[in-house]
Amino acid sequence: MNLSQKLKKMPDSPGVYLFKKNKSVLYIGKATSLHDRIKSYFGDDLVLRRGPKITKMMELVDDIDWKETDSVLEALILEANLIKKHNPSANTIGKDNKSYNHVVITNEEYPRIILVREHDLQHKENLGFDIKYQFGPFPYALQLKEALKIVRKIFPFRGEKDLGPRDLNKKKIKSGLNVELGLSPDFSVVLKSDYNKTVRSIKMFFEGKKESLLKKLEKDMKDFVKKQEFEKADKTKRQIFALSHIQDIALLKEQNISEGNRIEAYDIAHMSEKNRVGVMTVIEGGMIKTSEYKKFNIRSVGGGDTGALKEILERRFAHDEWRMPKIIIVDGGKAQKNIAEKVLSDFGYKISVVAVTKDEHHRARGFLGNSEIISKNERDILLANSEAHRFAIKFHKQKRRKEFI
Repeated sequence: MNLSQKLKKMPDSPGVYLFKKNKSVLYIGKATSLHDRIKSYFGDDLVLRRGPKITKMMELVDDIDWKETDSVLEALILEANLIKKHNPSANTIGKDNKSYNHVVITNEEYPRIILVREHDLQHKENLGFDIKYQFGPFPYALQLKEALKIVRKIFPFRGEKDLGPRDLNKKKIKSGLNVELGLSPDFSVVLKSDYNKTVRSIKMFFEGKKESLLKKLEKDMKDFVKKQEFEKADKTKRQIFALSHIQDIALLKEQNISEGNRIEAYDIAHMSEKNRVGVMTVIEGGMIKTSEYKKFNIRSVGGGDTGALKEILERRFAHDEWRMPKIIIVDGGKAQKNIAEKVLSDFGYKISVVAVTKDEHHRARGFLGNSEIISKNERDILLANSEAHRFAIKFHKQKRRKEFI
């Protein structure tokens, strides 16, 4: 089956896709709809949606494979596992960005399941716990947090701040809210052996072994029935049903937002030319995405605010693994707009730039840019710009405070 024939047979279901050249994997991605996502790589606006790196890669692609999953949650996990296995040249996860997250299972008597950033994994001695199993990296923090919420409803686990039996006995306090909500085991009634089974189930799920996990749970359920442990059998039955009918509506919503209209806003803050910093804020699908905000300590000397803006834009667009925006917002006037457009041109991007001009009280006075884009996105442009100003001032104050101390 050639490439064009495969494109016609793409399913409209969640899954993971692999772009190949001479049977070598170039790129791996996940999708809510394999049909829609893969089709988007063959549109005329690919350079705007994905950037020049992906555009060049698509010129090499001569084959596509995909694997359907029963849910977006499983696609998220399968994507991470396949990237780790194949290490595709066009996937830069874990190479440049130290904010990616991993799911870790701690090496404790009653293990915890915790999210740990890539940067922190490079200094394991400072974590305060040993790691037994590690999964990832996962590039989208909000999606991963939603994924863990879903897993936790099926297999209640001890989280980062949940106390174990020894802690409870020592401190003589209640188990906590997560126990009351059924998200963490009540160790006053849950046996250590049963909790270890739960941890093994979570491990199998994050290894992408759902089918094997289902068979194991079915066997466990039958064993419980034989032993007349009907409460455990009923609990296992509910876990089997939940795994077979994963409800990941929240994850679907997050996925759709991340594929929506993305606006990035930039601002600079300093005091008397000292402690100059820059920030990037993000609005996607009309929603603030604080998980994707970025801070930049300005390295260059001289050049003022336009020089600082040039630096942070160059550093930002060096990360072509980050999602590309549809609109760039800068704080200032014609000079800021011109420098942003020059940086984008140097990188080969055609992204609309809007400058938000201010009055003497730093209130929005007007806009410079495409009038049609401004009229369609005015609310989000102002929101992104306001967030950038707030975030820049906050970061600048933090830096000044540290220097003072």
